[in-house]
Amino acid sequence: MLKTCLVGLGLAAVTAVAPPGDEKKPKTRALEAGAKVLQSNRPLAGFDIYLVGFHPMKDHPEQQMEAHHYCHQMNEDFAQCMLFDGNTKTANMNGVEYIISEKLFASLPAEERAFWHPHNGEILSGQLMAPGIPKAAEKALMKTKMNSYGKTWHFWHTDKQNLPLGAPMLAWSFNRDNEAAPGLVEKRDEKMGLDTATTRAARRDLQPLARPQSGVDDLKGKFNRPTTEIPGVRQQ
Repeated sequence: MLKTCLVGLGLAAVTAVAPPGDEKKPKTRALEAGAKVLQSNRPLAGFDIYLVGFHPMKDHPEQQMEAHHYCHQMNEDFAQCMLFDGNTKTANMNGVEYIISEKLFASLPAEERAFWHPHNGEILSGQLMAPGIPKAAEKALMKTKMNSYGKTWHFWHTDKQNLPLGAPMLAWSFNRDNEAAPGLVEKRDEKMGLDTATTRAARRDLQPLARPQSGVDDLKGKFNRPTTEIPGVRQQ
């Protein structure tokens, strides 16, 4: 299983907001310490694949956020991820994502497929990354995710709220260049020491693996700026 070490790599992405509330009392800290010794966190132990990318909300595509994924690959066709607004210990959990293979997606009824976004655009654009692991390993990981799909719900937009308010929002993927808000990708790259353009160029040889996907055109024409096709990213 791939694991990411953030120490000393210049990869810190600090959350933008701390939820309101009083400081922890000594009794609370004591209970936490006891739980750490006596209780198991086995369901969390496998969430050791770290990905960072971006999500627009499907019904409100100009509402976009940086998404830090901590994922557990349950088997070759299914992974589940917890989503955060950063990668430090103060990060807020703001959503969940399930990732399935093309094979599992093909087994879904038509009405269910409308909830699942395609991943080829995220991968071939270079926007989705697995920071901290060797580039060869990252590329191998992305190759396994070609033609896959994700079902993502965000409960909290921490750039706008200090508490998780309102109904959960179905998130989507960017499938054309310039769908991301100006500065969104660049800000992530600068603070984390990443390079989307270089990563995109290095993944060009993955294009022949890309098959047409459902959902590529779902956000077409819904942005207030011109967008262009990403080579290899096609509507099914």
